Amino acid sequence: MGPVNRIVDRVVAAGIPLRRGDVARASAAIAAEEAPLDPHAASRAVDELVGLGPIEPLLADPLVTDVLVNHPDEVWVERGGDLVRTGVTFSGPDAVVAAVERAIAPLGLRIDRASPAVDARLPDGSRLHAVIPPAAVDGPVIAVRRFRAAMASLSDLVDSGAIDQAGADLLTDAVRARRNLLVCGGTGSGKTTLLNVLSAEIPATERVVTIEDSAELQLRGHVVRLEARPPNAEGAGEITLRTLVRHALRMRPDRIVVGEVRGPEALELIQAMSTGHAGSMGTVHANGPDEALWRLETLALSGDSRIPELAVRRMLRAAIEIVVHLERRSGRRRVVAIDAVEGENTRAVWSW
Repeated sequence: MGPVNRIVDRVVAAGIPLRRGDVARASAAIAAEEAPLDPHAASRAVDELVGLGPIEPLLADPLVTDVLVNHPDEVWVERGGDLVRTGVTFSGPDAVVAAVERAIAPLGLRIDRASPAVDARLPDGSRLHAVIPPAAVDGPVIAVRRFRAAMASLSDLVDSGAIDQAGADLLTDAVRARRNLLVCGGTGSGKTTLLNVLSAEIPATERVVTIEDSAELQLRGHVVRLEARPPNAEGAGEITLRTLVRHALRMRPDRIVVGEVRGPEALELIQAMSTGHAGSMGTVHANGPDEALWRLETLALSGDSRIPELAVRRMLRAAIEIVVHLERRSGRRRVVAIDAVEGENTRAVWSW
């Protein structure tokens, strides 16, 4: 038995509660050992027992936006827009799975061979996604999107080069005029950040209800936050985005914000935008403004509703007024287009 495994076994047997960096307690757990304790081994033992293990220090780095575990000895981070391989390792596949289980246990979630994937929001707001065998062919994998403090205003986006002042003014006017906005782009393009920033332009007297798969939005003002949840270990207790949109309509919202539209809840959002909730917003994964509308239409038709396709298309084109497209290029996130929806088409009113 190696020194790390020995320390882990002794700490577990002693029932000693540990926190990140609590090497002294791990040392005390094997004080009776004749051989001197290797501080590095004690630190590794704590990693095996606390939080997400050896990747915890990476998550504490304010410059890291993503932590990706492809293999126990292959851990990558995105820092400053660049993917970099680190020297961090796990002791083996079981340690990777154990780290995930520790993270999701307080949330009432599970991961095992019968349910080999999990999506969870960590206490600090970071989003964790993990897949284990048999779904993950080469062993367990983890992807953590770190929580980042929202920029304070559109001026911050202008200063960072994500948009120019003319584009920022257009978006400010659209929010204040209660135009319905759809934000589109790829993963990590800055859609959530833009929604957070736009919320600063919503009057404090307006009540906003947010609906998310994993709560990441940090809107300001009079805000009510709703979050979906997957089924529990018994297959019960699921709360879908579609259900939450319906609940939101009964909560006297002035505006509804859906963090990411990804299913048949698109129909409820479109109907909400068309029936007195002007100024509502949502995001969707798409490669451009036209594609965003097509995708939203497809999602709205993916449920069990019997509304004709033509009726959905007409409601969609009447509901969405502005489409904002973001991209991530060479590690930089930018707003690249703002289009107005006019009938069956979109018209560019600003572009990078």
